[in-house]
Amino acid sequence: MEVYSYRQMARDKASRIKDGMCAYAETEMMAHLIKKELKHQNLQAYEDSTDIGCWFIPVCK
Repeated sequence: MEVYSYRQMARDKASRIKDGMCAYAETEMMAHLIKKELKHQNLQAYEDSTDIGCWFIPVCK
């Protein structure tokens, strides 16, 4: 079984956003890591926070 780190998961979700798909963060920690990765990759996404999680929706240019 392979270990899948939170940082790698955040990178994968940022990659989905880069490809034009939405991504979901179940926890505040994951949302923070995704935001950090989006900033690192210079990507923009609309953030929709709810009580049960956070959706990241790519911004069309």
